Amino acid sequence: MSELVVDGRLWGKERGLARRYPLICHLLDTAAVAGVLWDRVLTDAARARLAGAMGLSEGQFRRLVSMWAGLHDVGKIIPAFQAMSQDAYAGLKSDVGYAHAAGVEEQGFGHDKATQWALTSLFEAWGYPVSRSVRRSAHHQVAQLLGGHHGCVHRGLEPRHLRNREAYVPELGGPGWEAQRVAHAEAVRRLVGADQEDVVRGPLPAQVAVTVLGLVVVADWLASQEAVITPRLPVEGWAADDAGLAAHWSEAVGGAGGWVAEAGLGVAEWPAKHFGEQFSFAGANALQASVAEGLPRLVDGPGLLLVTAPTGEGKTEAALHAASVMGRVSGASGLFFALPTMATADAMHGRVSEFAERNVAGDRALTLLHSMAWLSGAYAQSGTEEAAGELVGDMQSALVAGRWLRGAKRGLLAPLATGTIDQALAGVLPVRYNVLRLLGLSNKVLVVDEAHAYGPWMHSLLVRLLEWLGECGAPVVLLSATLSGRSASSLVDAYRRGCGFGQPAEVVPVYPGWLYVSGRSGAVSAPCVVGTARARDIEVRTVSVSTDAPAGSAAGRAAAVVEELRPLVQRGGCALVCCATVAEAQETYRLLRSEFPQLAVAEDGLLLLHSRFPAARRLEITEACERAFGKPGVEGRRRPPVSVLVATQVVEQSLDLDFDVVVSDLAPLAQLLQRAGRCMRHDRAGLTPEEGGRAGWVGMAPRLTVLEPVDVQGRVRAPKRWGAVYPEALLTRTSHLLRERVGKSIAVPGDVQELVDAVYAEDFGDRLESAVDRERLERQDAERVGAVLAEESLAQMTLVNPPMGMVDLAELSRDGALVDEALLTTRLGADSERAVCVFVQSGGAVTLDPGGTSPVPGWGEVGRISVAQARVVMRQTVPVPGGWLRGRGMAQEVPVSWGRLAALREMCVLPMRRSGRGLWACTVGDRSISFTSEGLETSTS
Repeated sequence: MSELVVDGRLWGKERGLARRYPLICHLLDTAAVAGVLWDRVLTDAARARLAGAMGLSEGQFRRLVSMWAGLHDVGKIIPAFQAMSQDAYAGLKSDVGYAHAAGVEEQGFGHDKATQWALTSLFEAWGYPVSRSVRRSAHHQVAQLLGGHHGCVHRGLEPRHLRNREAYVPELGGPGWEAQRVAHAEAVRRLVGADQEDVVRGPLPAQVAVTVLGLVVVADWLASQEAVITPRLPVEGWAADDAGLAAHWSEAVGGAGGWVAEAGLGVAEWPAKHFGEQFSFAGANALQASVAEGLPRLVDGPGLLLVTAPTGEGKTEAALHAASVMGRVSGASGLFFALPTMATADAMHGRVSEFAERNVAGDRALTLLHSMAWLSGAYAQSGTEEAAGELVGDMQSALVAGRWLRGAKRGLLAPLATGTIDQALAGVLPVRYNVLRLLGLSNKVLVVDEAHAYGPWMHSLLVRLLEWLGECGAPVVLLSATLSGRSASSLVDAYRRGCGFGQPAEVVPVYPGWLYVSGRSGAVSAPCVVGTARARDIEVRTVSVSTDAPAGSAAGRAAAVVEELRPLVQRGGCALVCCATVAEAQETYRLLRSEFPQLAVAEDGLLLLHSRFPAARRLEITEACERAFGKPGVEGRRRPPVSVLVATQVVEQSLDLDFDVVVSDLAPLAQLLQRAGRCMRHDRAGLTPEEGGRAGWVGMAPRLTVLEPVDVQGRVRAPKRWGAVYPEALLTRTSHLLRERVGKSIAVPGDVQELVDAVYAEDFGDRLESAVDRERLERQDAERVGAVLAEESLAQMTLVNPPMGMVDLAELSRDGALVDEALLTTRLGADSERAVCVFVQSGGAVTLDPGGTSPVPGWGEVGRISVAQARVVMRQTVPVPGGWLRGRGMAQEVPVSWGRLAALREMCVLPMRRSGRGLWACTVGDRSISFTSEGLETSTS
């Protein structure tokens, strides 16, 4: 057996195929796809930046990327992998050239690890630089990169390993196996057009490495599609000689463009347009005009724009215009608009879609990126798991690839996407395929809305992500309504560090206004203060409610809520009651239904909105809220004469709702200001009640009533039923600030930045006259700081390392210690566990509705359900805290028929049965979960 002759018997793909697919064919397919991805998924600026970072021409680096992708699976040339097909292995086993140590074909040695071991030696032989530290050597780093093509970069090798490779990894086989790995590699190198001059001159910078690895992974997946392989299966007896290989390579190059196009991958373009040309409304406001006029003079490449302004000031339009300016100058390939929740992502999708239609050229496939994106009426998924067919490979890899190419995560790779922030933040966590998230973000404009809305854990992740995006040269826009100066500084400095500027900068955010950070020079622009036509004075009143008052007491919360709403119910108007928890909202809704039955029977008279409704029902309620409380003058809007919405924090962000009166449980000041922004949000002057005007008695000044829970001493104390929803220290500080301002209104925007910074002031205790109060606050502050440090420490222990100086790519996967993505996603909070209620009827039928009219698709069946049927199921899913499902067992597993659809596979089924009292409920561990008209509820035994 000649060392330079490729053996076509060595197979690479088999599952689901009529016959085995030679490994060399798959390697060449992947190399061809990688070349097209380089051409079509990266912009001119990105290609120049990557090649320049390596000191190579773009042509040279393209050949290297294509070649490297073609080498990713050489680790399949080992006994253990080839023995997975007994028929194929039988022929090799009888060939003396494929001798190996006894039993290694039975060892579970992964072919991805084998790739890392094999290529380290191969690249050294090809002349890649070798340094004294193997882990910092280019030959090892590129091999390690390619060994990570299954989403986990493995631990680096040591010199002792390489000096005595046969002893450490006999699983690689003997000399014959090594000769075939070299033969396959040489064939790939020759056909892609690389030569001995096409070698790296040093290790890849981290941002180059993650981009290359991401391209390799996507290329592998696209080339592994059954629809790609089946028409091109070589005939029986096909010879892997020069002619056969050249013909296959030519065919792969010819088809690769179509495979990439079908995946919806490409590059968006940003035509130069003035702000007035980009939007359908007439005239920019002060903030938008300031950004449109001032930003173009500052943008000289990648950079970060920080916009701080109250709700309703048009930050979204300012951000989209800024993204087009920054994207055009920096050569960005697209846009990812990240929001805190699924509801806000859904609401934003239409606005981004309309903007893209008017202002984005090139490839502008727009996807909605969160786990419930299927439910959005505005979202038309261009490809589905059903339509696209299977991927050929091991089952787990095929399932994961399906989620990225056709499922819930495709938006990170598509040119344009809106989605939840957790999808971006997971890129800096040691989850499998985190490099794909970084690839997807590395050349897009990232817009982060509600940047103030994240706790210490998520803020730490955002800081690390900004370091990576600075290193990658990706433009960033941060939007915030209430961002403290300290938080603003930490975000700006993180981006600057990624750009290579380690010294902290002085950042003083202005409100409302904006500032810009240059990624090239590190310079922070002077903050630009802007005026506002929406200046308002908010009347804030606190009402103390006893946390210890017995039910029905006049001093309790229930009585206070009723008394605050009674004038509005009697005289007309629309009110928001914002509750601390879902359970509090459900209880408040029942209270008001009992106290004001006339509201309950009126159309849109009494509404309840929170996260624990089935998705379809929540969408109906959200649409009803927009119809009742949305901006006047929009077709289909009808403001009720009297209406109350009871809700949770879901109304704080990105929902354009407008009320006459707002009543809120005590919350940190920034959140109270967000809620107050929903009071008299739109100008309704001159409108009659039938046209959506306000009742005359409410006046013109926005009013916020804060229900302040107090103990018997009159000190603020959150009820136990709230749990740890807010830090006690922030409630105490907020309460004291509000009491200081009794009789005074809060000027928006004038007082906002000062108040937000005051809440977090280190010397806040000096405001308190009582030594007891100061000691109490010190104790609460210690608890808050301890919790913050714990979350920050957890983040630091969990996060991948910053990109600066990273050479050992195992740091991306924490040396293989990957974390379960589902656990981290729950921790991130945007997407908690997903459950679907099914109702076991008295006759044994199982339905998706309590009435028994909608059978559960695929229940009791083995065959795979259709995507249309899956949509029916997904419309009934409910997000619940992970703790609710901790004791789940067999009864909560999905039916077999759901198992091959990524969107349903990890769902939790809640089989509901009617109790003697007529209540639908089920038990999970020691927890009872019930289904009511007010959403899911729970109790523990």
